[in-house]
Amino acid sequence: MADKINIDPVALVHSPFDEKFGIPRQAGLVPLATGEVRFRSPYDDPGMLEGLEGFSHVWLTFQFHQCVSEGWRARVRPPRLGGNKTVGVWASRSPYRPNFLGLSVVRLLEVVTSPAPLLRVAGVDLLDGTPVVDIKPYLPYSDALRDAHGGFADRAPDPALSVRFVPQAETDCAAIASSISLRELIIQVLALDPRPAYRQGAEPGRRYGMRLAGCEVQWRVTGEGVEVLAVRPLD
Repeated sequence: MADKINIDPVALVHSPFDEKFGIPRQAGLVPLATGEVRFRSPYDDPGMLEGLEGFSHVWLTFQFHQCVSEGWRARVRPPRLGGNKTVGVWASRSPYRPNFLGLSVVRLLEVVTSPAPLLRVAGVDLLDGTPVVDIKPYLPYSDALRDAHGGFADRAPDPALSVRFVPQAETDCAAIASSISLRELIIQVLALDPRPAYRQGAEPGRRYGMRLAGCEVQWRVTGEGVEVLAVRPLD
């Protein structure tokens, strides 16, 4: 058996998530998070996509490429356990794992073969520029098991926070092209509370910022939920 396995990325993901902060913790939690899987040579052969258009979802096997330099960990702190309790890395979906491989199921919106082969997908939870190492069709009869249970993460998290825009943020959004979809994307991302798990409750004095869909979004958490304070295009 070989001591090393070389894996060549077949594609790169283009997504609205310009940084790790704010990315949903699982695929499908933010339906408006759309993106593209853009193939690299020599894997940009349109023939490799033949038949894929009949599937509603695909599995993306990818690498947490920005975590590689930080090394893997035997025990991690899952956000679903509040970020304070540790479990073995094999009992988590932490990015800090040997080989740094992840697996996401995304909705397949469109298979494009020309002029450049790509997949348009929705419900992504991947950083812009993430390398994809494999793609497989989702099979409902085998991939959705009725008797499966999910340990400490047995159900999808409910949106934790209500989201409202202050007048300045509403004005900002109105000045940006496609502001309606951008506004709804911001709501879906912030409702899930992207803060670290140990930061719970109101923090009216703390102002957060994140890069999302080419914009800088500034917000804070009060006793009434999230207030979006500003939405400005990145330079």
